[in-house]
Amino acid sequence: MEEVENYITTNQDRFISELIEFLKIPSVSSNDHYLEDSVKAAFFVKEQLLKAGADISEVRETAKIPIVYAEKIVDINLPTVLIYGHYDVQPAEPLHLWHNPPFEPIIKDNKIYARGACDDKGQMFMHIKSLEFLTQTNQFPCNLKFLFEGEEEIGSPSLEKYLVDHKEELKADIVLVSDTALINNDTPSLIYGLKGIIYFDIELTGAKKELHSGIHGGTVENPLHVLCNMVSKLHDENKQITIPGFYADILEPSDLEKEMMNQIPFDLEEFKSLVGVKEITGEAGYSTLERISFRPTLDVNGIWGGHNGQGAKTVIASKAFAKISMRLVNGQSIEKVISSFESYFRSLAPETIDVQMNVLASCESALTPIDSVAYKAAEKAMFHTFGKKPLPVRMGGSIPVISLFEKVLGINSVLMGFGLDSDNIHGPNEHYGIWNFFKGIETIPFFYKYFVELSLK
Repeated sequence: MEEVENYITTNQDRFISELIEFLKIPSVSSNDHYLEDSVKAAFFVKEQLLKAGADISEVRETAKIPIVYAEKIVDINLPTVLIYGHYDVQPAEPLHLWHNPPFEPIIKDNKIYARGACDDKGQMFMHIKSLEFLTQTNQFPCNLKFLFEGEEEIGSPSLEKYLVDHKEELKADIVLVSDTALINNDTPSLIYGLKGIIYFDIELTGAKKELHSGIHGGTVENPLHVLCNMVSKLHDENKQITIPGFYADILEPSDLEKEMMNQIPFDLEEFKSLVGVKEITGEAGYSTLERISFRPTLDVNGIWGGHNGQGAKTVIASKAFAKISMRLVNGQSIEKVISSFESYFRSLAPETIDVQMNVLASCESALTPIDSVAYKAAEKAMFHTFGKKPLPVRMGGSIPVISLFEKVLGINSVLMGFGLDSDNIHGPNEHYGIWNFFKGIETIPFFYKYFVELSLK
């Protein structure tokens, strides 16, 4: 295992070149225009896994975008790690905010800039290169299985059926995921908690067609006015969410969790500078870190309707649209929140407006026990390569598949990511530090080593 740094140094230019080829493929899962590119990305991943030493590597069809499955079985009596990642990416728009075209990667300031550089192609690719190292040096401490999908950014709609249909094949002792961030490069961290999510698509309809705002203004409901009014009532003056019963089932963090949170280095001015705001706001009575870690949230992710083109068009829109998401914490039930929100939101609309609501995606919150074998193995691996014990962190984001692995396969997960919050994932100029990319390749083999050692104790 100590040879891994030398192997990375010897092959670093090739590793970066191969990653760049991967990042050039615009595998945007939310837009069918890119479906052919998504399939191309799947076959690229398949070939990379075979070259890295997988015994088998196959592109498996789903209802939409394929899944890549691969494995390296060295001894059926050894523990098995299932590695999960996703090769699909978020849309790159608005394109004018990018300093370089999002699918023409560039390297600047020791970072690689491209859509998907950190989320999740760069982090996923670390696992393929770690497999290559283990193959070339014949140092496999355990069996490895790889499950790389192309629909994570749209809520993994095909994954549950795939897991059910391949449950026997996917048997493993732990799932390893690199799709999260470090606190900073000097402060390693491990994510032990994720928020759940519910994502709503909303459509309001007033008149059956657009109307002249002079002739009909003041005589009919304007769905744009109604929608803005409804949205404004989703929070009160203390920034608390007003959905009835929304907070009722929350499991409050333990004193130990609060203590661990307080160990996280946090500079409020640096945070404001990073996100580009003058002041921080949020639910009254909680710190910024508490809001990120322990409190549920509701956000309008998009709102539109009527005339959005150049120049004037004096109309009353027929329809208004919104996309609204909620991040849930431990204790909250997806079913209860969906039911409560739908009832409440509909109650805010006048009878003259038709309200259509559709859940686009949802997943439960998840917690990884910090005293588990897998967490301890990740902790030891990061201590080995960083020289510091990683801090445990509850993340504000969601990874839908984590709860799915528990539900369908009965397997827990460990989240060992190497990105940074400053990597602009989902936004313009997404990037991934080359140092972070190589550090991940270096650390992953030690996770396997320590996971086996601790599992067999």
